[in-house]
Amino acid sequence: MTLRQRRPWRGVLVATALPFRADLSVDHDRYAEHCAWLVENGCDGVVPNGSLGEYQVLTPGERAEVVRTAVAAVGGARVMPGVAAYGSAEARRWAEQAAEAGCAAVLLLPPNAYRADERSVLAHFAEVARAGLPVVAYNNPVDTKVDLVPELLARLHGEGHIHGVKEFSGDVRRAYRIAELAPELDLLAGADDVLLELAVAGAKGWVAGYPNALPRASAELYRAATAGDLGTALPLYRRLHPLLRWDSRVEFVQAIKLSMDVAGRRGGPVRPPRGPLRPEQEAAVRAATEKAVAAGLA
Repeated sequence: MTLRQRRPWRGVLVATALPFRADLSVDHDRYAEHCAWLVENGCDGVVPNGSLGEYQVLTPGERAEVVRTAVAAVGGARVMPGVAAYGSAEARRWAEQAAEAGCAAVLLLPPNAYRADERSVLAHFAEVARAGLPVVAYNNPVDTKVDLVPELLARLHGEGHIHGVKEFSGDVRRAYRIAELAPELDLLAGADDVLLELAVAGAKGWVAGYPNALPRASAELYRAATAGDLGTALPLYRRLHPLLRWDSRVEFVQAIKLSMDVAGRRGGPVRPPRGPLRPEQEAAVRAATEKAVAAGLA
């Protein structure tokens, strides 16, 4: 099967939260169970070592083991790890590690140690692509200060460096421009709270946060939205949106982990420098999650 036929980044790929024990060590057994549970409940794959997985505060050994754990749990064809790093050489090493572990693709941020120009971005993606795995770009201009605008994405795709893009800018208009400039470049919804809008605009996948807590309802939403079944998708989207919007907030890791706890999953603590939600934030997330659970969405 060719890459064009496989496209392992299509569907609902969950940017997995990472469970820590009380001493903040990684609970790999629980993480393996979580990955398997997500797939059993309608998700198509997992994305370890994203921001939601707190990769920035993992040791190199922990980060490598997280990828191996995910592959062992659900198979490499379902795993697309994040390989972001300050340096291009380090990002390429993480892509090589992903290939050795049996992963199908990798997710890559642009250089984010500084506000990189177009030349630097092109060189960065070219270097990581040399590892041999298909690369999906991750556009998050809010956090990285580097904006992968449609024209730059089209150039990256035209030069063979990327095959898809996780779009987190929140600007739905970009979906149409990307489709015009690079029709073979797969658009993936990157922010939970614009999932419906991007699905209607032609998204081929969703790198998602809230399925960590509500996988079945989230998968149902995605499939209805991409099928054009707005009669199903829109009411479900409205019911989930009080939670989905937390995916675009600074405290998204804490919020999603709290929702997991409320829904009966193990979210647990976060590693510093992240801290717990403020009381009013916790109350809002808890109330919205309890309402979703009571409505049968968990």
